[in-house]
Amino acid sequence: MAIEHWSNEIVIVHLPQEPEMSDELKAITEFISERENYDVVVDFSSVDNVTSSDLLKLLKLRQLMALGGRRLVLCNIDPTTEDMLSITGLADVFELTRDKSTALATLEMIG
Repeated sequence: MAIEHWSNEIVIVHLPQEPEMSDELKAITEFISERENYDVVVDFSSVDNVTSSDLLKLLKLRQLMALGGRRLVLCNIDPTTEDMLSITGLADVFELTRDKSTALATLEMIG
């Protein structure tokens, strides 16, 4: 699992391309369900295609985190994927930032 512990409250997940991305999303959801004290930054810099199954896994992760009072921030999203999120209305559901530094700053400033 490609999880980087940024701080005691923030982890960064570096998503791989499919088909590994699906397994990674499942693993991070299991990780968070066992340790609800983390905010999560999901870095899409290696991803250029997102499936509907991946979106469902992201929604499940977001729901789990929201129930625990934690935040999920997606960053480095490919323009095509970002357009798809906008068209489906999911851009309003997920917290999106341009890059990892902005995602981390957002979480650290707002806490």
